[in-house]
Amino acid sequence: MKRFMRVTCGIVCSLLFWRIFCYAQPISSADLINNAKEYDGKRVVYRGEVIGDIMKRGNFSWLNINDGVNAIGVWTESTQIKDVTITGGYKRLGDNIEVIGIFHRACLEHGGDLDIHAETVIKISSGRRMQERLNISAVRFAAILLGILGAVWIFTLLGRR
Repeated sequence: MKRFMRVTCGIVCSLLFWRIFCYAQPISSADLINNAKEYDGKRVVYRGEVIGDIMKRGNFSWLNINDGVNAIGVWTESTQIKDVTITGGYKRLGDNIEVIGIFHRACLEHGGDLDIHAETVIKISSGRRMQERLNISAVRFAAILLGILGAVWIFTLLGRR
């Protein structure tokens, strides 16, 4: 029984350490931009929302991925993004994806732009349409201001007579 427990514990610990040390953590756009020299030519993991239009160029496509701070251009084979159906924009939240690829701080192939050449694209979650809600507090505030403006206008008219 002791041997079984030791083997089981060893397997569990090995799996935990493998997960911690082998899985690359996503990097933020701010970190990529601020430390571009350090990451240039290296494999990175970047996550975010697909925004704007997907621009097809032959067998490849450009897409912009926004992590909530900045957007970074991603160059990928079009077949890798066949599951990406919703891009973010006005009244839409785009698909969330994870990109694993090579970061370029000044890509010679694409005119010196900062980009990621994707090796793998994984869709994390689907986008959706967003309902715009009326801000009741703002409506009340506007009504109060309109009332004050009306009162000032009436007093101004009465003051002239």
